[in-house]
Amino acid sequence: MGKLTKNQKLAASKIEAGKAYSLKEAAELVKEVTYTKFDASLDIDVRLGVDPRKSNQMVRGVVSLPHGTGKVTRVLVLCTPDVEAAAKEAGADYVGLDEYIEKIKGGWTDIDVIITMPSIMGKIGALGRILGPRGLMPNPKSGTVTMDVAKAVKEVKQGKIDFKVDKSGIVHASIGKISFSADAIRENAKEFLAMIVKLKPSAAKGTYIKSIYLSSTMSPGIKVDPKTVEEN
Repeated sequence: MGKLTKNQKLAASKIEAGKAYSLKEAAELVKEVTYTKFDASLDIDVRLGVDPRKSNQMVRGVVSLPHGTGKVTRVLVLCTPDVEAAAKEAGADYVGLDEYIEKIKGGWTDIDVIITMPSIMGKIGALGRILGPRGLMPNPKSGTVTMDVAKAVKEVKQGKIDFKVDKSGIVHASIGKISFSADAIRENAKEFLAMIVKLKPSAAKGTYIKSIYLSSTMSPGIKVDPKTVEEN
Protein backbone atom coordinates (compact mmCIF):
# COMPACT_ATOMS: atom_id res chain seq x y z
CA MET A 1 0.00 0.00 0.00
CA GLY A 2 1.36 3.44 -0.94
CA LYS A 3 1.86 6.29 1.45
CA LEU A 4 -1.15 8.40 2.34
CA THR A 5 -1.22 11.91 0.96
CA LYS A 6 -1.52 14.92 3.25
CA ASN A 7 -5.22 15.25 2.44
CA GLN A 8 -5.86 11.53 2.97
CA LYS A 9 -4.24 11.73 6.40
CA LEU A 10 -6.32 14.81 7.22
CA ALA A 11 -9.51 13.10 6.10
CA ALA A 12 -8.73 9.96 8.10
CA SER A 13 -8.02 12.02 11.22
CA LYS A 14 -11.54 13.47 11.14
CA ILE A 15 -13.22 10.05 11.20
CA GLU A 16 -13.33 8.27 14.54
CA ALA A 17 -12.26 4.64 14.10
CA GLY A 18 -15.05 2.16 14.75
CA LYS A 19 -17.71 4.82 15.26
CA ALA A 20 -21.09 4.56 13.55
CA TYR A 21 -22.33 8.08 12.82
CA SER A 22 -25.91 9.23 12.47
CA LEU A 23 -27.01 9.79 8.89
CA LYS A 24 -27.12 13.54 9.58
CA GLU A 25 -23.56 13.53 10.96
CA ALA A 26 -22.27 11.38 8.09
CA ALA A 27 -23.82 13.71 5.48
CA GLU A 28 -22.00 16.66 7.06
CA LEU A 29 -18.74 14.78 7.62
CA VAL A 30 -18.43 13.42 4.07
CA LYS A 31 -18.25 17.02 2.83
CA GLU A 32 -15.50 17.81 5.35
CA VAL A 33 -13.30 14.85 4.37
CA THR A 34 -13.48 15.36 0.60
CA TYR A 35 -10.60 17.34 -0.87
CA THR A 36 -11.00 16.70 -4.59
CA LYS A 37 -10.76 19.66 -6.95
CA PHE A 38 -13.65 18.26 -8.99
CA ASP A 39 -17.26 17.74 -7.94
CA ALA A 40 -16.92 14.20 -6.63
CA SER A 41 -19.73 11.67 -6.81
CA LEU A 42 -21.39 10.72 -3.55
CA ASP A 43 -21.73 6.96 -3.03
CA ILE A 44 -23.65 4.77 -0.62
CA ASP A 45 -22.92 1.10 0.07
CA VAL A 46 -25.45 -1.03 1.95
CA ARG A 47 -24.60 -4.57 3.05
CA LEU A 48 -27.74 -6.69 3.28
CA GLY A 49 -28.51 -9.90 5.13
CA VAL A 50 -29.63 -11.70 1.98
CA ASP A 51 -28.30 -14.48 -0.23
CA PRO A 52 -28.42 -13.03 -3.78
CA ARG A 53 -27.84 -16.50 -5.24
CA LYS A 54 -31.42 -17.33 -4.26
CA SER A 55 -34.03 -15.75 -6.52
CA ASN A 56 -36.40 -15.13 -3.60
CA GLN A 57 -33.75 -13.00 -1.87
CA MET A 58 -32.81 -10.78 -4.81
CA VAL A 59 -33.12 -7.06 -4.06
CA ARG A 60 -33.57 -4.88 -7.10
CA GLY A 61 -35.52 -1.69 -7.63
CA VAL A 62 -35.74 1.92 -8.70
CA VAL A 63 -35.98 5.12 -6.69
CA SER A 64 -36.44 8.78 -7.55
CA LEU A 65 -33.99 10.86 -5.55
CA PRO A 66 -35.60 14.10 -4.29
CA HIS A 67 -32.54 16.17 -5.25
CA GLY A 68 -31.53 14.19 -8.33
CA THR A 69 -28.08 12.71 -8.91
CA GLY A 70 -26.24 15.85 -9.98
CA LYS A 71 -25.13 14.00 -13.11
CA VAL A 72 -26.01 14.64 -16.74
CA THR A 73 -27.64 11.38 -17.79
CA ARG A 74 -27.39 10.56 -21.48
CA VAL A 75 -30.57 8.78 -22.57
CA LEU A 76 -31.09 6.73 -25.73
CA VAL A 77 -34.67 5.88 -26.68
CA LEU A 78 -35.18 2.99 -29.06
CA CYS A 79 -38.75 3.31 -30.33
CA THR A 80 -41.14 3.30 -33.27
CA PRO A 81 -41.37 6.48 -35.40
CA ASP A 82 -44.73 7.53 -33.89
CA VAL A 83 -43.13 7.91 -30.44
CA GLU A 84 -39.97 9.75 -31.50
CA ALA A 85 -41.33 13.29 -31.16
CA ALA A 86 -42.60 12.68 -27.60
CA ALA A 87 -39.27 11.13 -26.59
CA LYS A 88 -37.31 14.10 -27.93
CA GLU A 89 -39.66 16.56 -26.22
CA ALA A 90 -39.21 14.72 -22.92
CA GLY A 91 -35.45 15.30 -23.13
CA ALA A 92 -33.98 12.16 -24.70
CA ASP A 93 -30.48 12.74 -26.09
CA TYR A 94 -30.74 10.15 -28.85
CA VAL A 95 -33.93 8.81 -30.46
CA GLY A 96 -34.30 6.20 -33.19
CA LEU A 97 -34.18 2.48 -33.75
CA ASP A 98 -32.35 0.51 -36.44
CA GLU A 99 -29.53 3.02 -36.93
CA TYR A 100 -28.74 2.98 -33.18
CA ILE A 101 -28.99 -0.81 -32.98
CA GLU A 102 -26.35 -0.96 -35.73
CA LYS A 103 -24.19 1.60 -33.91
CA ILE A 104 -24.33 -0.47 -30.72
CA LYS A 105 -23.43 -3.63 -32.66
CA GLY A 106 -20.42 -1.66 -33.86
CA GLY A 107 -19.36 -0.97 -30.28
CA TRP A 108 -21.04 2.39 -29.51
CA THR A 109 -22.18 2.60 -25.88
CA ASP A 110 -21.65 6.30 -25.15
CA ILE A 111 -24.88 6.51 -23.14
CA ASP A 112 -26.04 6.00 -19.55
CA VAL A 113 -29.59 4.67 -19.95
CA ILE A 114 -31.55 2.99 -22.73
CA ILE A 115 -35.34 3.24 -22.71
CA THR A 116 -37.51 1.24 -25.07
CA MET A 117 -40.96 -0.24 -25.70
CA PRO A 118 -42.10 -3.86 -25.13
CA SER A 119 -42.63 -4.35 -28.87
CA ILE A 120 -38.99 -3.44 -29.56
CA MET A 121 -37.38 -5.85 -27.09
CA GLY A 122 -37.20 -8.61 -29.71
CA LYS A 123 -34.77 -6.50 -31.71
CA ILE A 124 -32.73 -5.52 -28.67
CA GLY A 125 -32.27 -9.07 -27.38
CA ALA A 126 -29.34 -9.62 -29.73
CA LEU A 127 -27.51 -6.74 -28.05
CA GLY A 128 -27.47 -8.47 -24.65
CA ARG A 129 -23.79 -9.41 -24.82
CA ILE A 130 -22.83 -5.78 -25.38
CA LEU A 131 -25.37 -4.04 -23.13
CA GLY A 132 -25.60 -6.57 -20.27
CA PRO A 133 -22.04 -6.24 -18.90
CA ARG A 134 -22.37 -2.44 -19.03
CA GLY A 135 -25.66 -2.38 -17.13
CA LEU A 136 -27.43 -0.84 -20.14
CA MET A 137 -29.93 -3.57 -20.98
CA PRO A 138 -33.50 -2.21 -20.71
CA ASN A 139 -35.61 -4.00 -18.11
CA PRO A 140 -39.31 -3.70 -17.19
CA LYS A 141 -38.42 -3.87 -13.48
CA SER A 142 -36.29 -0.74 -13.76
CA GLY A 143 -38.94 1.09 -15.76
CA THR A 144 -36.84 1.23 -18.92
CA VAL A 145 -39.17 -1.01 -20.93
CA THR A 146 -42.47 0.84 -21.03
CA MET A 147 -45.31 2.05 -23.22
CA ASP A 148 -44.96 5.54 -21.70
CA VAL A 149 -41.50 6.35 -23.04
CA ALA A 150 -41.79 10.12 -22.47
CA LYS A 151 -42.60 9.66 -18.76
CA ALA A 152 -39.65 7.29 -18.33
CA VAL A 153 -37.27 9.79 -19.96
CA LYS A 154 -38.45 12.60 -17.66
CA GLU A 155 -38.04 10.43 -14.55
CA VAL A 156 -34.49 9.43 -15.48
CA LYS A 157 -33.55 13.02 -16.25
CA GLN A 158 -34.97 14.15 -12.89
CA GLY A 159 -32.92 11.67 -10.83
CA LYS A 160 -34.48 8.23 -11.03
CA ILE A 161 -31.89 5.49 -10.53
CA ASP A 162 -32.04 1.71 -10.50
CA PHE A 163 -30.02 -0.54 -8.23
CA LYS A 164 -29.36 -4.21 -7.64
CA VAL A 165 -27.69 -6.22 -4.89
CA ASP A 166 -24.39 -7.72 -6.04
CA LYS A 167 -23.08 -11.26 -5.55
CA SER A 168 -21.62 -10.37 -2.15
CA GLY A 169 -24.89 -8.94 -0.81
CA ILE A 170 -24.01 -5.26 -1.24
CA VAL A 171 -26.10 -2.58 -2.92
CA HIS A 172 -23.98 0.25 -4.30
CA ALA A 173 -25.33 3.48 -5.76
CA SER A 174 -24.34 7.06 -6.53
CA ILE A 175 -26.84 9.34 -4.85
CA GLY A 176 -25.54 12.81 -5.60
CA LYS A 177 -22.51 15.08 -5.73
CA ILE A 178 -20.30 16.43 -2.96
CA SER A 179 -21.43 19.95 -3.90
CA PHE A 180 -24.92 19.08 -2.59
CA SER A 181 -25.83 20.52 0.80
CA ALA A 182 -25.61 18.14 3.78
CA ASP A 183 -29.42 18.22 3.99
CA ALA A 184 -29.78 17.23 0.32
CA ILE A 185 -27.28 14.39 0.79
CA ARG A 186 -29.18 13.15 3.85
CA GLU A 187 -32.57 13.36 2.12
CA ASN A 188 -31.33 11.49 -0.97
CA ALA A 189 -29.76 8.80 1.23
CA LYS A 190 -32.92 8.54 3.33
CA GLU A 191 -35.10 8.06 0.24
CA PHE A 192 -32.73 5.44 -1.15
CA LEU A 193 -32.60 3.50 2.14
CA ALA A 194 -36.37 3.67 2.56
CA MET A 195 -36.73 1.92 -0.79
CA ILE A 196 -34.18 -0.73 0.22
CA VAL A 197 -36.25 -1.42 3.36
CA LYS A 198 -39.48 -1.51 1.35
CA LEU A 199 -37.97 -4.17 -0.94
CA LYS A 200 -36.94 -6.51 1.90
CA PRO A 201 -37.58 -10.07 0.67
CA SER A 202 -39.92 -12.11 2.88
CA ALA A 203 -37.36 -14.94 2.69
CA ALA A 204 -34.62 -12.77 4.29
CA LYS A 205 -34.01 -13.78 7.91
CA GLY A 206 -32.09 -12.08 10.70
CA THR A 207 -30.64 -8.57 10.39
CA TYR A 208 -31.60 -7.11 7.02
CA ILE A 209 -29.44 -3.97 6.86
CA LYS A 210 -26.06 -5.05 8.22
CA SER A 211 -24.06 -1.93 7.45
CA ILE A 212 -24.22 1.40 5.64
CA TYR A 213 -21.25 3.42 4.42
CA LEU A 214 -21.26 6.87 2.88
CA SER A 215 -18.29 8.15 0.86
CA SER A 216 -17.28 10.40 -2.01
CA THR A 217 -15.10 9.43 -4.98
CA MET A 218 -11.81 9.69 -3.07
CA SER A 219 -12.84 9.98 0.58
CA PRO A 220 -12.69 7.31 3.29
CA GLY A 221 -15.96 5.48 3.97
CA ILE A 222 -18.05 6.79 6.86
CA LYS A 223 -20.02 4.17 8.78
CA VAL A 224 -23.68 5.07 9.33
CA ASP A 225 -25.79 3.71 12.19
CA PRO A 226 -28.88 2.17 10.51
CA LYS A 227 -31.01 3.10 13.55
CA THR A 228 -30.53 6.80 12.80
CA VAL A 229 -31.84 6.75 9.24
CA GLU A 230 -35.37 7.76 10.25
CA GLU A 231 -34.16 10.71 12.33
CA ASN A 232 -34.81 14.23 11.05
